[in-house]
Amino acid sequence: MSTWKLRDIIVLSSLSVVFAVVYLIFLQIGNVLVGFMGPMGYEVIFGIWFIVSIISAYILRKPGAALLSETIAGTIEVLIGNVTGPILILSAFIQGLGAEAVFAAVRYRYYNTAVLMGAGVGAAVFSFGWGFFQSGFAALSTGLVISMFIVRVISGAVIAGLLGKWISDALARTGVLRSFPIGKAAAQSANQQRTSVKQ
Repeated sequence: MSTWKLRDIIVLSSLSVVFAVVYLIFLQIGNVLVGFMGPMGYEVIFGIWFIVSIISAYILRKPGAALLSETIAGTIEVLIGNVTGPILILSAFIQGLGAEAVFAAVRYRYYNTAVLMGAGVGAAVFSFGWGFFQSGFAALSTGLVISMFIVRVISGAVIAGLLGKWISDALARTGVLRSFPIGKAAAQSANQQRTSVKQ
């Protein structure tokens, strides 16, 4: 945390608040989907609950960003009305830990599409392992559990990884993130493209 600046903390906190509200909204959407699809209803959109960890890490590019943002978002979600209670904070911590593990595995050096999607997968795998015991997946048929796992992994890669990257890149293009690593990387890429065109 010694390398964190006040602006990093403000951005991470702001993202956590915004996505805590998003998470709460998607809880209701998930409930509707469960009515039509059973347990699989949550799985198809599960990646949305990892997305702040990917966005925060991609923008700030600092160790701990994924874990902190996800845990804070989960805490705020409980405070603003999720009836699951404090256990949700532990779930959020585990999800953030899964994403953080992937960024740590590449030593926080790479934030390309593959790594971001991998972080979404990491969060999905960790959360599924936790959910298997906490949510009683063992009572379901093996085929359904395997299908749920596959769908959650895909959801993590696509919704958290790809959509998280798209949202972050869109924010960076507005210029509001120019002083953050994602903004500097975008400016450097644009300069390289201009140099390449001139040559």
